[in-house]
Amino acid sequence: MPLLFEVQDYIATITLNRPEAMNSIDPETRAELHDAWQRIKHDDDIRVAILTGAGEKAFCTGSDLKKTMPPKESFAELTFGRSESDHLLAGLDTDKPLICAVNGYAMGGGMELALACDIRIASDNAVFALSEVRIGSIPGAGGTQRLPRAIGASNALLMLLTGDRIDAQEALRTGLVSKVVSQGQLLASARQIAERIAGNAPLSVRAIKRLVYSGMDMPLPAAIDTERYVFGVLRDTEDRIEGRKAFQEKRSPVYRGR
Repeated sequence: MPLLFEVQDYIATITLNRPEAMNSIDPETRAELHDAWQRIKHDDDIRVAILTGAGEKAFCTGSDLKKTMPPKESFAELTFGRSESDHLLAGLDTDKPLICAVNGYAMGGGMELALACDIRIASDNAVFALSEVRIGSIPGAGGTQRLPRAIGASNALLMLLTGDRIDAQEALRTGLVSKVVSQGQLLASARQIAERIAGNAPLSVRAIKRLVYSGMDMPLPAAIDTERYVFGVLRDTEDRIEGRKAFQEKRSPVYRGR
């Protein structure tokens, strides 16, 4: 199977499973990723998801050019003629946190997959690049927009305009990743983060993620007003009451997402 999907303790682990092809994205993998995005969004037994790649050499090197042919339809047909987009990240709009565990090469569309996640950690052999400019193209899955938001315009433009690769330590320096660990500890480290998130109140987690991203596009006073409104919405939820009771009773809270 080109994609493995497992759920345990409210944590989904999605593994790109084509190590023989550097976990590149062929049409079958793309379709399964689209299904995975929908399952993450709608399955109440999933509170947080981890995305990684099989093997030790590559997380994902983008599209499998041997199996991905140019579309027969015009761009207009693809843009306006379909009810659903075939874009790699179509459907990945969820308030549930996504953690990317980058094990090796994250190139082109693979790096854009990582950028679409909320938290990125990397193994010490990770390598990142958006090299499309070298072949007369541009990153087409959000790279030119998400990278500057992640690491700032200067660092982003240095990568985008040269097409140069950076290693895990440079990714850590620029803020592209939050943590660098050994290859053997990568998935365990990602799962430890996921477990801490999954143990928190689900509605609060999703509200925080939505507030962070929506607030980036707002003037600060409007963002603060939105935060106050969401605080009020969550104030009387069962989970907030449970959190306070658990603190008073010195026990772990049992959150139900309501």
